[in-house]
Order: sequence, then structure tokens, then C-alpha cells
Amino acid sequence: MTRTVLIVLHQELSTPGRVGHHLQARGIPMDIRRPRFGDPLPDTLAMHSGAIVFGGPMSVNDPDAFVRDEIEWIKVPLAENKPYLGICLGAQMLARHLGATVGVHPEGKAEVGYYPIRVTPAGLSLMQTWPQVVYQWHREGFGLPSGAELLAEGDIFKVQAFRYGPAAYGIQFHAEVTHAMMCRWTTRGHERLAMPGAKPRHEHFVDRPVYDLAIRTWLSDFLERWCARDCDGVMNALTA
Repeated sequence: MTRTVLIVLHQELSTPGRVGHHLQARGIPMDIRRPRFGDPLPDTLAMHSGAIVFGGPMSVNDPDAFVRDEIEWIKVPLAENKPYLGICLGAQMLARHLGATVGVHPEGKAEVGYYPIRVTPAGLSLMQTWPQVVYQWHREGFGLPSGAELLAEGDIFKVQAFRYGPAAYGIQFHAEVTHAMMCRWTTRGHERLAMPGAKPRHEHFVDRPVYDLAIRTWLSDFLERWCARDCDGVMNALTA
């Protein structure tokens, strides 16, 4: 992957975190757009290697035009078989585009902090090494879209990672979060910490040194596979 990767963010101060660090280290340019603030999304990804859609405080069920437009836009990478990676909200948008239900937990629970996941045989066939515990920051989950493969599951929200087709991935958890991002989220989004099932703020920072190395290692390995296609769009390790 040598062409620019489209990066879709949803807040003025949002960054691609460790995903951005990885792409920069690989010398892969990023085209950062914020549709919420008027940036257009391209009609084709002919000039991009792929697209990564990040999270945000909004819901796919919100009536905002930019939310509906982003969900509809996902048809572009799917039609062109370009790598798509949706993280949290980006995963929920992919699930909704594919016809799955997205909504709150029936008991009102949220996942905010570190929680265990279980990798499925399909996930292990993609990558042998996954983290056992991941960082979460969400109050909505989604069903597994028809035709998708479940890669990892959790206890509160079952679908934690899935693949659709040769190159589209939805990841519910936040492997991209840096220490600075965690500080910002737990401060500016402190109201989420009071939701049922959420972990108190101090536990986020106690758990981080315990679980973060495995998460960081997994993200690097995953992105290497996600980026493993050449300039002509020939799939390599991503579908191996």
C-alpha cells in the first residue's frame, strides 16, 4: 500500500491515534476528512489505498445528514473492493450499511474501560495472536451482518470484530487509543463513566499497563495485514 489512505474523523480535535502513527512510520500518506464539518467524501477511492472510519460520540441512529451520508458512502469501498476499516462508530456504520441492527444494550449497559473478548476460529485463521482484553468506549452495539464472519465476541456486546468480503473490517474496540487520548476521553466524556457497566476512571489507568502491550502488538500486526496490497489493488496477506 503506497497510495494515500482516507481517514474519516468525527470531532474537531480527533486524531487517528496509533493508526496514524503506524501509517506515518510506513510512509503512507493520510487524507484526513471530517464530513461532520463539511469535508466531502470522494466518489471513488481510485486515488486511495483504502479508508478508515473512526469513532465519535454520535450514533448511527441520529438523524443528522452527515451520518446518513457516511453510511451510504460505504458502498464506495465495498464496490471497489478497497480495504475498509471501521472502528467503533465506523464499525457500526458498516454494520448498518449491511443491514444489521445497531442499538443500545437491552439492560442499558455500556462498555467503557477494559473488557475481555474471545476470538473465534475465523479470527484465529486471520491472525493467531489477539489481545484477551481490549479498551472500549461505547454504549451501542450491533448485530452480525448477513454474510459477515465473526472474528471476536464479548460478553456485554457480542460482536466485537467482523469481516465482510475480502477487505472490509468492523472493530468495536479501540486499539488506536494513546495515553493522551485516554486522558482526554475520560475527562471530556466523564459522563460515560457513570453508565451501567462502565469502569471507574482510575481503573482505566490501572489496567492500561497490564493490557496495552498486547493490544498495541495486535494493532500493528493487524494494520500490516490491512495494508498488505500493492498499488494495483492486488490482495496479498489481507486475504491469506
